[in-house]
Amino acid sequence: MWGAGSPSDRLRMSQTTVDAIESRSREREREVTRSERGTCPECNGRIRPDDDRGERVCSDCGLVSGGDEIDYGPEWRSFDEDGNSRGRVGAPITQRRHDKGLSTTIGWEDRDAYGNELSARKRSKLNRLRTWNERFTSTNSQERNLKQALGELERMASALGLPEPCRETAAIIYRQAVDADLLLGRSIEAVATASLYAAARQHGTPRTFSTFESVSRVDEPPIKRAYRQLSSDLGLEMAPPDPDHYLRQFTSSLGVSEETERVARDVLAAAKEEQLHVGKNPAGVAAAAIYAAGRLTNEHVTQETIDDATGVSKFTIRNRYQELLDAYGIYEN
Repeated sequence: MWGAGSPSDRLRMSQTTVDAIESRSREREREVTRSERGTCPECNGRIRPDDDRGERVCSDCGLVSGGDEIDYGPEWRSFDEDGNSRGRVGAPITQRRHDKGLSTTIGWEDRDAYGNELSARKRSKLNRLRTWNERFTSTNSQERNLKQALGELERMASALGLPEPCRETAAIIYRQAVDADLLLGRSIEAVATASLYAAARQHGTPRTFSTFESVSRVDEPPIKRAYRQLSSDLGLEMAPPDPDHYLRQFTSSLGVSEETERVARDVLAAAKEEQLHVGKNPAGVAAAAIYAAGRLTNEHVTQETIDDATGVSKFTIRNRYQELLDAYGIYEN
């Protein structure tokens, strides 16, 4: 409310207030103009940009003439020494998801952010959202194919305890098979299992075909046929597997003593010096080395026990262990 007085007095007071506001506005515009020209409005010093804080600061008196500047640089940041890493916020893109992890994922729990259960009406709405989200994330047959296959890859890799890089490589191999139309006449599960087998070999963590068969939904022959097709058509570079890679797995599965494991490594090293492993199944050579080491350390490890734990037949073990002992310098009657 205006104070007491005549209407003319109140009009003069109002005009004075308007003039003061306009004067401050013009002064502010002049300061902004000087700041934009690079001149400090206080000391006429030079204005320099501070990119770290997003401000414009006078180099003489330190006056901050502007803030919240727009950063026109890249949105990524480099944290490595070479400056090649371009890290962004959010989860990284992964080949293990059919949409590379770019779509929205709705959780399965019917609870809010505080852990409270949702009402029946909100649960019904959330179920409808999940249904439509599922439809939108897989709109064609190829995406549905990838979704099923990559889910199988993740399930089998978890059952076998394969590392994350191996799973990523398996997903890439399967995508290459889809792009090359190698799935015609083959099941999704067989090609997915063969992709995981190839990735495990490339990363130095191989498993036997029988081990993959135990976690797969298909039998061993289709997996072998799919692997041969992938290896030839995609040109996968596969180094010959080393029996040492299987030795670590087998000794862990059998639970043998450290002494037996050490002797098995020595037996295997002597066999490799004699080139006895060339042209032979590396898993069979590793299993035979464990059996031979068990006989030398008097640990009760039967051929049938090794067969059950490793998938290597007892006939292979029986045919291999004697020549391994001969290479080690132990001769049995």
